[in-house]
Amino acid sequence: MGWFWADSNVSIVNARGAAPPMPKDGNLSPPPGCPMHQSTLAVAKPPTPPAESACPYTPVDLSKDSSSTPPKYSKYNPLNYMFSDLSQDRAENQTVALPTEREPSTIPKGNGEGNWEYPSPQQMYNALLRKGYTDTDATAVESMVSVHNFLNEGAWAEIVEWERRFGQGLKKGWEMCKRGEEGALADTWMREQEVPQPKLLRFMGRPKEMTPKAAMIQVMGWIYPSAFGTEPPFDRHDWFVQRDYNGQKKEIRYVIDYYSGDPEPTGEPVFYLDVRPAVTPTTAVERMMRWGGDVWYRASGAKLRENETDQGRVN
Repeated sequence: MGWFWADSNVSIVNARGAAPPMPKDGNLSPPPGCPMHQSTLAVAKPPTPPAESACPYTPVDLSKDSSSTPPKYSKYNPLNYMFSDLSQDRAENQTVALPTEREPSTIPKGNGEGNWEYPSPQQMYNALLRKGYTDTDATAVESMVSVHNFLNEGAWAEIVEWERRFGQGLKKGWEMCKRGEEGALADTWMREQEVPQPKLLRFMGRPKEMTPKAAMIQVMGWIYPSAFGTEPPFDRHDWFVQRDYNGQKKEIRYVIDYYSGDPEPTGEPVFYLDVRPAVTPTTAVERMMRWGGDVWYRASGAKLRENETDQGRVN
């Protein structure tokens, strides 16, 4: 579902913003497996591209042999592994006019040149056709774009929350986490300006590669279906985020699993995002701090003691 573009000239203030409202159309739902990423590219192991280049990836030795056939990755933008030359022109035999306006996101680019932009409905439709989805209903594309943008804004909001807690090191992160999720959110609101704004360097969709956590949940659902039974995620992304800490820039990889939930009684679709940093020695500690801090805060009765203290102050 994460389809941004790197070749944009739009410059937007890198302000933290809320996700746009969820579309009210009860028929909205992302295509199974997120077709924006259901290509052989998602299965293959693509080479690691330069982080800030906006040109399609080209192997180093390609220029040495002009007669050689360019690899399939050469047509993709290395920052998002999507076509870098999609047209806004109306497709052949297209019977419905689609908007060509592109909505800006609240997600800053890693190169500092404004924010990422979402594709227009016309660009998304052209991409689907180019990937072989010739039976795509053009009348549903605008709804697909709305869901796509909504989910990505929600994913970024979760990443920003992680960075606000741990962007200044583990010590300050624990000071927030030990007060549980509720207390940490209050601290975050007060200290959000102290942490440099994270930036999205690049990302890729990997819908056919289930994360270890998602696989474990599926096993637990098989053993204890009443407690853990759930459908597997319909998409998976890896987002590479720039963290500024003590004047140094560090790249953090975040893993996002996208789940569909039961629709609301009104028919509106429900989605769940499991956003967390990929496991490294440092991020493993971050994840244990966040989970363990909330469990300890609630199990130890700290919240009850804080409420009693607050009542004593009022009296």
